[in-house]
Amino acid sequence: MTTPHMEAPTDTGTNVLVVSYSFSSQTNNLVQALCSGLEKEGMCIVWERLVPVQSLRFPVGTVSGTVRMMLETFLRKRIPIEPLAPVSFDHYDLLILAGPTWSYNPSGPVLSLIDRDGQRLFRDKFVLPLISCRGYWRVHWWGLKFLLRRCGAMVPNVMVFSHPNPEPWRTIGVFLKLAGGIPEKKSWLAGKYRKYGHTTMQIKEARLFGKMIGKELAEGGTELHLLNFDTTIARP
Repeated sequence: MTTPHMEAPTDTGTNVLVVSYSFSSQTNNLVQALCSGLEKEGMCIVWERLVPVQSLRFPVGTVSGTVRMMLETFLRKRIPIEPLAPVSFDHYDLLILAGPTWSYNPSGPVLSLIDRDGQRLFRDKFVLPLISCRGYWRVHWWGLKFLLRRCGAMVPNVMVFSHPNPEPWRTIGVFLKLAGGIPEKKSWLAGKYRKYGHTTMQIKEARLFGKMIGKELAEGGTELHLLNFDTTIARP
């Protein structure tokens, strides 16, 4: 089921709950780096991974399956998830909600989380989203912010990491990857689509963001809205 990064929050330190869903491991890579940065600043981290009731296959493996998935995610289809560990509902100084953009929207597991546990998990809490995306993240961000605020959360800022390839090759490459292809090795994509997912520099940037957040929390956490996550590395 779920795998917390630590067993429980502490009574004396600054506690951060990270709730994430990762379909292709890209969000996981960012979250691991982010947690590393937070821990370097003395934060106590509990990492809760969302687990679909029925496992999802990456890559999807077929063109027809990929088209169907993209249509369903555009319509914001929910993906049922396993129950959260009880430790997720303890007191935290900050919650980080991390996940990918699916067809302009939050992923199906994240939408299911908000539907089922949003009021209990997020009410009166500071929630900082982390979005891993191909590039079209603004609709995701606006919609997610609306849903979180409707649950009673305070949403001071957002971290966005875009796949570092120009359009339209970025969209074509992601589609081919989901369909089971290897877009990096397509001769007609050479020089236009370097790799799927995030770069080593973006992972380092996520670690830096974790340190920035940790330092701010150590100083009281009142100015999370002033932290600058809008960089040319995170959003090339």
